[in-house]
Amino acid sequence: MLQDRVAQVMETLKRESEPWGRCPRLIAVTKYSTPQEILPLKDLNVTDIGENRVQALRDKLPFLEGKFSIHLIGQLQSNKVKYIIKDVCLIHSLDHASLAQEIDRQAQKAGLRMPVLIQVNIAREPQKGGIAEEDLFPFLRECARLPGLWVKGLMTMMPLGAAEDEILPLFTRMRGLLDQCRQEAVQGTDMTELSMGMSQDYALAARCGATMVRVGSALFR
Repeated sequence: MLQDRVAQVMETLKRESEPWGRCPRLIAVTKYSTPQEILPLKDLNVTDIGENRVQALRDKLPFLEGKFSIHLIGQLQSNKVKYIIKDVCLIHSLDHASLAQEIDRQAQKAGLRMPVLIQVNIAREPQKGGIAEEDLFPFLRECARLPGLWVKGLMTMMPLGAAEDEILPLFTRMRGLLDQCRQEAVQGTDMTELSMGMSQDYALAARCGATMVRVGSALFR
């Protein structure tokens, strides 16, 4: 049952994150779920959901009854920003300048300051989005100058099916990058969020200091 799976994930998150003194926020990844499958999450105190595709999000919105905070977690094309700018609470996948500029433009047009995360390709996988680790700080400063953006932290994805001893140092490096960003204290940013960990590795991500985990198949089997 969904209730049991949510309870199991939350118990794991609380246990693994105890040394950090903060349980990561559970973002239920709903890209393969219907509104009828999503709505029961509200009664289980899961109010954050993550969608990958703009069109799928727009199709579901009328049926979600405004009950959820919606995160855009997939790659976002610049020409689609205008369709979601008023409907999402956080964009997780900011990874290039033209996208930052379009989010800024659409946010200002809508009278918003859009919360975003910078996606880092920490594993250097050519098929995945995200900026290179060495480009993070110049890009962060560039984004901080855009008044329609509010950079809240970092996001990353691990190699699919990778062993724990392979992803542990990557998670650790990501936490270190977030801490470095906080020490930099770039004006116009608020580097408090680290979105990492999915169904295969959310427990390890919580242990390494994630503040958000994106879990789909562990909830919707």
